[in-house]
Amino acid sequence: MSQQVTALKRGQLRNARNEKLFPFHQSDAAMIYELRVYTAMPGRLADVLARFRDHTVDIWNRLGIRQLGYWTTAIGPDSNALTYMLVWDSMANREAKWGEFVIDPEWVRVRTASEASGPIVAKMDSSFLTPTSFSPLK
Repeated sequence: MSQQVTALKRGQLRNARNEKLFPFHQSDAAMIYELRVYTAMPGRLADVLARFRDHTVDIWNRLGIRQLGYWTTAIGPDSNALTYMLVWDSMANREAKWGEFVIDPEWVRVRTASEASGPIVAKMDSSFLTPTSFSPLK
């Protein structure tokens, strides 16, 4: 499933055309993994990385948002991107914690300051992944 998710409504994932992708039941997987890719504005990847390194990671740690890892592309179609994964207990857990994050006063201040000279992220893609029965990660 490569469609960008744009909204979460009543426990349903919806794509950019607001079509229901599938009903999500917690029993379907032990954990939910969120794969996020931030494509930086030209010349601004260093600013995206600095914002995560210097601020976002600490804010997420304070809020209990679990991070699996962060990557930049060494070889591939886009070397101007930050890719990372978050781990959630459930979609309700994700909605609650993400809701806290986006209104967190420190985050609002950091985001505003980091974008004072213009946006640093050109595009953001998010996918919610569930492990297969044979996946080492559950």
